[in-house]
Amino acid sequence: MDVTRYTFHGLLPSLIAAIADAHFVAIDLELSGIPGQQINKPRVAGPRFEGKPSLQERYAEVKEAAEKYQVLQLGITCAGENRNRGVYVVRPYNFFLNPVPDERTNIERTISFQSGAVDFLLKHNFRIDGPFLEGVPYFSRAEEATARRLDAEQKKTQSMDIRIRDAEADSFMRRVRQEVTTWKHRLLPMPDFLNIAPVGHERHDFLGTGLNNYQKALVHQYVRSEHPDLTTISRPGFIQIVASNKEREDAEQKFRAQKFEERMAKQIGVRWIVEAIHGGDLSGIDAYSSVAALGDKSDVVSSRLNSLRKQLLGQSTVLVGHNLFLDLIYFYACFFGPLPARVEDFQKVIHEIFPRIIDTKYLATHSLDNPALARSSLEELDAELSKQQQPAIELHPEHPKYAAAKPSHEAGYDSYLTARVLIRLASKLESSGMYISDDEDSYHTPPEVQSSEDTNGRILLDTDGNSPVLHSKGTSSTMSRQSSATSTSTSASKPTPFSHPTKFDLLGDISSDEDSVALSPKEQDRSSSVKQADPSKGNSYEIGGRMPAWDSGFWNVYGNKLRVVGTLEQMCPVGSWPH
Repeated sequence: MDVTRYTFHGLLPSLIAAIADAHFVAIDLELSGIPGQQINKPRVAGPRFEGKPSLQERYAEVKEAAEKYQVLQLGITCAGENRNRGVYVVRPYNFFLNPVPDERTNIERTISFQSGAVDFLLKHNFRIDGPFLEGVPYFSRAEEATARRLDAEQKKTQSMDIRIRDAEADSFMRRVRQEVTTWKHRLLPMPDFLNIAPVGHERHDFLGTGLNNYQKALVHQYVRSEHPDLTTISRPGFIQIVASNKEREDAEQKFRAQKFEERMAKQIGVRWIVEAIHGGDLSGIDAYSSVAALGDKSDVVSSRLNSLRKQLLGQSTVLVGHNLFLDLIYFYACFFGPLPARVEDFQKVIHEIFPRIIDTKYLATHSLDNPALARSSLEELDAELSKQQQPAIELHPEHPKYAAAKPSHEAGYDSYLTARVLIRLASKLESSGMYISDDEDSYHTPPEVQSSEDTNGRILLDTDGNSPVLHSKGTSSTMSRQSSATSTSTSASKPTPFSHPTKFDLLGDISSDEDSVALSPKEQDRSSSVKQADPSKGNSYEIGGRMPAWDSGFWNVYGNKLRVVGTLEQMCPVGSWPH
């Protein structure tokens, strides 16, 4: 379902309801730029990993890009579990994000585009004007706080002492004093107001521009200090002076505050969805906009929103993505605020906001000694896993767009594929029975699962969806060298730097023998401790109809770990999986 600036507020209650009912939420981003190649940048050297950057270095590169470029499109898929029917029902949403904030909020943004990213997006039929014409507004938490601070400072400035700085201003104020005095001493009760405007404004041929902000500020200050029985009201191009009325002034102040909050709620926009996923505070949602768009009664919508707020508050939804490390950094910068300098601090703050996150790329590459050798693109994984009959997945009837259309690299569609991959791959991995040790009730790294394309060291899954061929880790180095030798023959199918696997995944297509045989001590320990398949028991198994439960030990292995291909660590942990 495409969500635009014109439909967003009307859909907001149902969007939040879909998140509240979701088993998990999958996201995807389309960006105006990604980290560029670092020329002559020093790398951390080591005896086995010469030239590979550390996780901190990679984080710094992505952070720099996230602070420069924008999120142009956001895809969200809410996946619900219907246990009565034994099916997962998915609701994909696709949003353009408008990078231009409301000028009345006093927030400015620098908008940047990377030529390669634009070229890639255009080749995939991305509408570059979409974010500006149809994009939903958004504010990060930091931008909202800045806008509120600037508004408070502006109100404070209005009460400050403003000096008359030149002869023109002095002449203007002499005229104002005279007009106010004459009006106050009028013999007739009418007119009961006085308009302070430029000289000659009453003439039909007047071509002036009205009072400027400095002149308005002088009038406000003069009346406030010398005529406490009067009140000034700012109008376009002039100031209106009327007799003070506390009841009216209180109502005017309340009205201004209400309009400010409505503007803020509309500008926060898409972040309301992010707050709902996080389990944050939704008390500031502008119910009036939703009521107007739905044509519903305000008490009905307000009651529905209040119920959803209570349901979601403090209940963070499981967040899912493919190649989530990069997307999470952009996601945080877009909707929360400035990124921490250290990756350790980023790991901590992400775990606090989203206690449970899943990277489907990590699931797909977990069993490989060298994840860079796995071609685990989202489209390839979905195509392979679609051969499974279970678990059953269906699109919600109100979200039929992707039933036939397959708009590759549209954020909504890619989030839909991510949800499908997680449901099927998690069920497949658990059903293989190779993760629970006979000796202790704990999960271990699974052995490698080969597909018909594994002669190239690529896709990890079997082709029939039921009978994977399980291989010993001892053969992985040989397979890796074969993959490197055949990489030139498959260069035509390599992903571009701007395709979903990201530019960093190209490191997997230019691997060397050194990369394929150099395992860290941790990986060597892991390889030797994996429980291997028993040929006498056979390799077939039946894939179940459900994903592993969130309190399953399965997620101790696969949850809260992000694949970061090409780095020393190869993985970014983000805290322990809560049960």
